[in-house]
Amino acid sequence: MGLAFFDECQKLMNLLEVQERENISKAAEIVAEGIINGGVTQAFGSGHSYAGALEISGRAGGLIPSKTIMDPAGGMYEQFEGVGKMLGHKMMIQPNDVFFLISNSGRNPMSIELAEIIKAHGNKLIVVTALDISKKTTSRHSNGKLLYEYADVVLDNHSIEGDAALTVDGIDTKVCGTSSFAATLLLQQTMYQAFERMIELGFVPPVYKSANIDGGMEYNLEIEKRYADRIFHI
Repeated sequence: MGLAFFDECQKLMNLLEVQERENISKAAEIVAEGIINGGVTQAFGSGHSYAGALEISGRAGGLIPSKTIMDPAGGMYEQFEGVGKMLGHKMMIQPNDVFFLISNSGRNPMSIELAEIIKAHGNKLIVVTALDISKKTTSRHSNGKLLYEYADVVLDNHSIEGDAALTVDGIDTKVCGTSSFAATLLLQQTMYQAFERMIELGFVPPVYKSANIDGGMEYNLEIEKRYADRIFHI
């Protein structure tokens, strides 16, 4: 039996490496500048896109000054106008915060309304989306806009329409979405290059150690104190 998903992801990885190199560098520069100047990264994804937000928030090897914007309904109401505004009003936004919004289609009102609030505050916004697919679709928001239109940088996950990429005989729909895999590659590479850039500028980024190695938890708790008023608030 062939490893079809491995093969598909290998092709996608090669494509991302070539096509998204410049945008990754731009996004990394934004992150480095924001953190050096006292900001935090805030990441949001509705539904399965929440996995992307978790990749760069509150995990070993990632920034301590980071947090996820949590959707209490888990994406149930992402298609309804007004919900994003309600969530956005509860966000603490400071001038140097850098935002990541992750949405494969970029068409649903929830993410679009969050983007409007973020840009109204003048903050930098990095969007992870399927750019070609999003451009071919229609917005579900009455303003007619799509998420990528608000971005300072777009990280294109290059997934296909419907996300699922493989076929199996006997199943009348495609299976195995690639957007989560692509988001992980794009986001983690962005963070890696942001760390490199911070070091180049003489700033040592505060990075989580694994809580499962000796001393890791104590190290993390000590540094978290510097950012507690930011990262433990929605």
